[in-house]
Amino acid sequence: MATVKRELLVRHLEAWAPAALHRGRRVFYAHGFADADGGESAEAAARVLVEQTDFVRGRELSMLVVGEQAEPVRERLAAVIGDAALAVHAVSGGTDARLAVALKAAGAQRVPLLGFLDASAGEPPAVTTVAALTAGKPAEVLLVLPPGTALEPYRAGWPLFSSVELATGDEPGELLAYGTTSGKSLEGFKEALWAVDEFAGVRYRDPGDPDRHLIDISLTPHPGPLKRELLAHLGRVGSATVTDLRTFALTDTVYRAADATRVLHTLVDAGAVTRQPPAGRLGGDVVIGLP
Repeated sequence: MATVKRELLVRHLEAWAPAALHRGRRVFYAHGFADADGGESAEAAARVLVEQTDFVRGRELSMLVVGEQAEPVRERLAAVIGDAALAVHAVSGGTDARLAVALKAAGAQRVPLLGFLDASAGEPPAVTTVAALTAGKPAEVLLVLPPGTALEPYRAGWPLFSSVELATGDEPGELLAYGTTSGKSLEGFKEALWAVDEFAGVRYRDPGDPDRHLIDISLTPHPGPLKRELLAHLGRVGSATVTDLRTFALTDTVYRAADATRVLHTLVDAGAVTRQPPAGRLGGDVVIGLP
């Protein structure tokens, strides 16, 4: 489970850091942890950021580490960073008590900001702690939460919010939640989500799938849960354009917009849904409904 989370973090950072440095003169990555893996995931993140320091010229790239054992983690990071132009600020203490204050003290407002908070081995973070990360511009957060955590409260302040369950069987698994102020960033996160390697039987489960179907991690994921969720959504709204359904898949399921297009073609061909106009390309303005 830890390996999947680290790889997803690394893949997302590899896409986020260059774009953030291109956008802003000051860029912050905040790493909060409450588990024994905090040091390893922080090292993995630092290695990605160090690779970006060749492009930092005239810019400031900073990493903020917050956790109960932040100082030992900072010492481990020093060996990774060496003389690279990555500033590390370590703050010992719980993320709820320290993160918001540390962000303000570091001046991480209205600058590109990505937060990673791993609370899988402790209590879920306070909603206000997660909301503090919305001070970034643009802002992103990747949360790791204990099984069964209610996700809805964490949506506050995040225009776009998506989640996935990491599972190895029928029992509830850890939750990954991602919030962002950028649609392009959400698309990038979804690409990273399906590109990670499968480890130790870990699979995904869409929190919105009533059948709780386990999905193998694959660049072409099994479409079953998405079919059910699209049909259920159409049952609620009556009809929707292809663009609306692509957006629904991106923001309300674990799938990508492109997966929705693939599934809609299948549903139309099978007669499970109707389309207007009835012929032609399945473009964004085509209206999909139930028979």
